[in-house]
Amino acid sequence: MQALRVSLVQGATRWHDAAANRAYYGAFARSLKGQSDLIVLPETFTSGFTNETLHQAETMQGESFAWLRSLAQEVGCVITGSMVMREGERCVNRLVWMRPDGSFELYDKRHLFRMAKEHERYAGGDRRLIVELNGWRICPQVCYDLRFPVWLRNRYDKAAQRFDYDLLIFVANWPAPRREPWRTLLRARAIENLSYVIGVNRVGVDGNDLPYSGDSAVLDFIGAPLVDLGAQEQVVTVTLDPAALAAHRERFPAWMDADDFELKA
Repeated sequence: MQALRVSLVQGATRWHDAAANRAYYGAFARSLKGQSDLIVLPETFTSGFTNETLHQAETMQGESFAWLRSLAQEVGCVITGSMVMREGERCVNRLVWMRPDGSFELYDKRHLFRMAKEHERYAGGDRRLIVELNGWRICPQVCYDLRFPVWLRNRYDKAAQRFDYDLLIFVANWPAPRREPWRTLLRARAIENLSYVIGVNRVGVDGNDLPYSGDSAVLDFIGAPLVDLGAQEQVVTVTLDPAALAAHRERFPAWMDADDFELKA
């Protein structure tokens, strides 16, 4: 594992305007060229967290996906975030992990926020994604997934002599009235999983009049904040230290006392 430079883009997503969001987030990404290994955008960064899925959804052959591929190549690093996407009559909240060589991985949000009737408008995913970058194993997730620790549990594979992941990432549209659970659960996931955790949320007010307080953060493996943003539009880059993570896992091997379980989809 090498040191990993990760950039958090805490933006005010434009409501139902994919072209404006591509210009807006593209400008932030281009300003980071040569400075980052990974750029993290918020959840549904091309539309906002919309109720109008069929009108806002694009396909994998659409303009936003092609734009993201071109942008990653231009900037020279991985870019990730989620978009509303359609496959036939099925809509998903899809995180795209786009590499600069044009290859990519996908994760469809598993846990759908029923309090906003997301489960009535979207289909959920059934596969957890683990990707590798600079020797790091990374598990990217979407918003409400943060509340479900069994789905997120970081297990140790004795045969491979490695953890499921070293970095857990959440992209979000997490409203300000629920900011304390956001902040608390990010810390909990870092502590219990012996892992770095990153959460990237949006700011501003969306088309449903929901305010967002940002609170994007980078937490180390004991839940201590390395970056803790406020409610303003902001971009920050942090370098994660693999040696510090390895040392903590060695001196505090709580994973050795973890319960075995089987996760059913």
